[in-house]
Amino acid sequence: MFIQPKWRVVALLWTVCWLNYADRQAIFALFPLLRGEFGVDSVRLALLGTSFMWVYALSGPLAGWAGDRFSRRGLILCGLVLWLLTTVATLLSRSFWQMVVLRAFSGLAEAVYFPAAMSLIASYHGPETRSRAMSLHQSAVYAGTIGGGVLAALVGERFGWRSSFFLFGAAGLAIFVLLLFLLKEPERSQSADGQKTMPATALLKLTLRETLMEPLANRLVLAFMGANFVAMIFLVWLPSFLFSKFHMSLTMAGVSATVYLQLAAVVGVLLGGVMADRWAAHRRGGRMRTQALGLALGTPFLFLTGWSPAITLLIVGMIGLGFCKGIYESNIWAALYDVVRPECRATAVGLMNALGWLGGGLAPLAIAAASQHFSMSLCLSATSCVYALAAGLLWWNGRQAELRRARPAL
Repeated sequence: MFIQPKWRVVALLWTVCWLNYADRQAIFALFPLLRGEFGVDSVRLALLGTSFMWVYALSGPLAGWAGDRFSRRGLILCGLVLWLLTTVATLLSRSFWQMVVLRAFSGLAEAVYFPAAMSLIASYHGPETRSRAMSLHQSAVYAGTIGGGVLAALVGERFGWRSSFFLFGAAGLAIFVLLLFLLKEPERSQSADGQKTMPATALLKLTLRETLMEPLANRLVLAFMGANFVAMIFLVWLPSFLFSKFHMSLTMAGVSATVYLQLAAVVGVLLGGVMADRWAAHRRGGRMRTQALGLALGTPFLFLTGWSPAITLLIVGMIGLGFCKGIYESNIWAALYDVVRPECRATAVGLMNALGWLGGGLAPLAIAAASQHFSMSLCLSATSCVYALAAGLLWWNGRQAELRRARPAL
């Protein structure tokens, strides 16, 4: 069956996003093995996640700036090459601090991808299909998180932690070859359907201040920082939490920490994309209101996931949290593109992603430190307050966007 170019590019980029998140989650599922080999405590283990997140965040604005000025296809391919080199080096590492440095380089490699990919998808998809396209791409996050956690635990438990990086490296090489021949990029001065958008020279005329103020002038950034803070805590510590509290095996903890949350998130993200496209057709703040709804509904499930005394309640919490989280995440970038100009889309994504991940980078360390004084259950449940605040910010932002449109011109 013939696939339209605008959906083919989503499918191709889906594979890269899957690989990125599989790699991210794999290291967390391997924490018990790394603790045994290198003899490090929880705070040092958290540095493996934090080093990635901080370099990923700090590289975001530069990667976004490049995505608005250079070939997005070329940036995606270059980032994938750097990721492959880092993966090979990880296979050869022999000390914990080598691992920390290499995780930082992985953050740089993956930072190059995201702003360019989001801008490329937006060039192929107008407001009518943008949420659906980006929600479909977002589903790779959950599929990759499941694949990374489950495959790393299964392979690592039988063949050692290095074997999982060999597996993902081989997958990355195959994806690189696929993109090299099939990934195309439309002209900057027109969308994928041939409609004129802006002169290509307009991309170079914005001042640095104008470019940076686009995403910072609204509360989407604050909400994203809060939601990402919570997400990083659960990505890093949920496998170890299940391993210690419910005495699961390494494989079972890796599977349980990812499958329930992420499969439910796939359903939520696809539903959220359809909901938001329809809501946004009638209300300017429709995408932001969809995000707010997802976080508000997810707040009690977030509390339940951390506090559950029994596995049955834990599963209910994780499924509900994953579904609601998916509704929110289906519109992170589509909502941003409702309030920024097309000529600085990649820069806006890079900057907002950077701020979100800087906050997220603190999360594993904060929880590791707090868990030395309070139970991990209490620490995880307390993050539900962050979800509630972020939901309020998004609903308010959506309302303000609608009021600005309704206000008569002076």
